[in-house]
Amino acid sequence: MEIWKRNLLVLWIGCFITSASFSMVIPFLPLFLLQIGQTEHVEMWSGLLYSAAFLAGAISAPFWGSVADKYGRKPMVVRAGFVLFVIYGLMAFVVHPWQILVLRILQGLLSGFIPGSIALVGTNTPEDKVGYALSMISTSTATGSIMGPLLGGVIARVMSNRVAFGSAGVMIFFATLLVMFLVNEEKFVPAKTRSSIVASMKDAMLNRPLRNVLVLTLLTSLSVMTIEPVLTLYIVQLGGSVKDASLLAGIVFSLSGVAAILFASRWGKWADRVGFRKVLLIGLFFGGLWTLAQIPMNTIMGFSVIRFIYGIFFCAVFPALNGLVVHSTTEDFRGRAFGLNQTANQAGSMLGPMVGGAVSGVAGIHSVFWATGLLLLVTAAVAYWLRLEPHKAQQPSE
Repeated sequence: MEIWKRNLLVLWIGCFITSASFSMVIPFLPLFLLQIGQTEHVEMWSGLLYSAAFLAGAISAPFWGSVADKYGRKPMVVRAGFVLFVIYGLMAFVVHPWQILVLRILQGLLSGFIPGSIALVGTNTPEDKVGYALSMISTSTATGSIMGPLLGGVIARVMSNRVAFGSAGVMIFFATLLVMFLVNEEKFVPAKTRSSIVASMKDAMLNRPLRNVLVLTLLTSLSVMTIEPVLTLYIVQLGGSVKDASLLAGIVFSLSGVAAILFASRWGKWADRVGFRKVLLIGLFFGGLWTLAQIPMNTIMGFSVIRFIYGIFFCAVFPALNGLVVHSTTEDFRGRAFGLNQTANQAGSMLGPMVGGAVSGVAGIHSVFWATGLLLLVTAAVAYWLRLEPHKAQQPSE
């Protein structure tokens, strides 16, 4: 097997396990809070615990990207894997919410398995296969996010949430061992010096195509995350009972992931032929249109069908953005570039639910779908207007 194919296979497994481990424990944090005796301000603690890792990750991602450019992406993936193993293991023994909060902050500050894997794949894959490889990594995280809640729910039901945390840690431990022994980082050009976060941001701002991709990543994440706070409530309005709302919302959420599993690799292969910019524009434009098409749906079945079609197109977006990061940077800056891209993603993921909650509170749930659809169409227009793919990767300043 060619080295790049073996790398892709092992990192696909690693990203799948990491995504599944995250989604098999994090959605159950509110229930875990009740189990450890926290009966007051549960909603506040849940929101705080969920967002803490995103904020910490947004702050630390450029630093780890800089370290990766100096010492390699594989060491950063292995480091992040062992960090997650320790953190999930410790979560199995917590007895107070502040202990979970500390661990979630550390998780955000020290992890980065999936971004590191994306950077490694993007750098160690033949140029004409980058789109396919990045889209395959996208399918691994989508598959993990679907399987994780099911696996976590079964473990928690049969044993306990503490066992689910411990199981997540053990799974990541073995995935990290696979990376250690089977992944070979061939194409690595170490940066001459390890630049500071400020210097990395300055270099990124001087690289116009990369700067534009970072803007689009933030706008895209913000747009799609606006629906997060209201989807379960919307399912109830469509006729689902409050008792079944969590299950139904989980199924509806998973439809986009199923679409990604089925179609992301097709988009990736097409991007290798026609370019990432064209695929990005199609994904954003039709993602916006099919989001707006969800508004007149007044049954759960109709709504679910439209969500699936939306997922067919939107699954092309983030792999295309990652591909544009590769095309916009030199190899010795790529770790920092993906770190900054992760920061933009995390920032959008934090802002989106806040915007969606505010819009819903002022104008109702339907207005959030209008906001999300229009934001995606605006992002598509911005992507059309901006310069994204240089003919030659630009060299960052020293």
